[in-house]
Amino acid sequence: MTSSYARPRPQEVARVTSEAAELLEVLWGRASTAPVSASQLRVLFILEHHEGINLRTLADDLGSTPPSTSRLCDRLQAVGFVERRPGATSRRELRLYLSRRGRAFLVDLRSRRERALQSVLEHMPAEQRTALLEGLVAFCAAAAQEIHEDEVADARTA
Repeated sequence: MTSSYARPRPQEVARVTSEAAELLEVLWGRASTAPVSASQLRVLFILEHHEGINLRTLADDLGSTPPSTSRLCDRLQAVGFVERRPGATSRRELRLYLSRRGRAFLVDLRSRRERALQSVLEHMPAEQRTALLEGLVAFCAAAAQEIHEDEVADARTA
C-alpha cells in the first residue's frame, strides 16, 4: 500500500490506532490470561512498574476503591502472583509486590502474545513492518511522556 496519508490528522490516526488496539485484544484473547481476569492483569502490570506501592495508590491508579482493589489483590495472592509485605515505616501499611510466580506469568503471557503478533507481522512487507516499528517507538515515547507528566501533575495536587 502506498502512503495516502501524507499528513495524517491526529483524529484519523487515533481512529486507526483504536481499531488496531481492538484487533490486538482479539489476537491476545487467543493467548489466554487464565487464571487472571483483565482487571487482575492490570494490577500485575502496575505492580511490575511500581513495586512496593500501597493499596490506596494502586486503587487510585486503577480508578477503583480500596476495598475492591483489596479483593483483586486477595485473589492474586491466592494464586501466588502477589505478595503483601509490611511497610518500612508503618507495619500497619502493607506494600504490594509481584511474586516470582507473578513475574514468570507475565513473561509467559508476553511471549504468547508476541507469538500471536509475529504470525500477523510475517504477512506484512518488510518496509511496512519498519514503518510500523518506527511509528510504535515514537508512540510509546509520547505516551510514556504524557503518563509521566500526568503523574507529576497528580503528585503536585496531592
